[in-house]
Amino acid sequence: MDFEQLKQECLACRKCGLCETRTNVVFGTGPKTAEVMLIGEGPGKNEDEQGLPFVGRSGKLLDQYLTAVDLARNKNVFIANIVKCRPPENRDPLPEEWDACLPWLREQFRIIRPKIVVCLGRIAAQRLIRPDISVTKEHGVFEEKNGVWFMATLHPAALLRNPSQKPMAFGDFVALREKINEVCDHTY
Repeated sequence: MDFEQLKQECLACRKCGLCETRTNVVFGTGPKTAEVMLIGEGPGKNEDEQGLPFVGRSGKLLDQYLTAVDLARNKNVFIANIVKCRPPENRDPLPEEWDACLPWLREQFRIIRPKIVVCLGRIAAQRLIRPDISVTKEHGVFEEKNGVWFMATLHPAALLRNPSQKPMAFGDFVALREKINEVCDHTY
């Protein structure tokens, strides 16, 4: 399956109950040649309305961090979520919703073949890195899994609620830039 076919099939997905309440599937955005993927938990209200990941206030903050380290969502990073449809009232996704959506993310990984994955927030980090990870204690630390470097950082929405943690998260993006320079071929 190629990238465009994957996207079209994902946009028509009806594998779980979230399809009943969504406005749009949030497939992800960025070049399919990106060596860096940023992965969040799931779309919120703004993302559901626009069909794009991280477009609200937290998305603006994320874009500021990306710009500071010479990254941009339409240039050299791919941004997605584990769950592609917004859970009602922004509740946590249910296990069956995770399970229904995970194959879409696996296919995105297979096609994009990132060298670095940044997990935005606790839920994404616990699903993609390991269940017992503590993002507040282990943020900015890279772990290699099957030839891909994974790092957790605080979710931009959490930073808006806790602005005192912004410098800590910014340090994670500086570490990301260093790792890109170390392992990526064409990001910069």
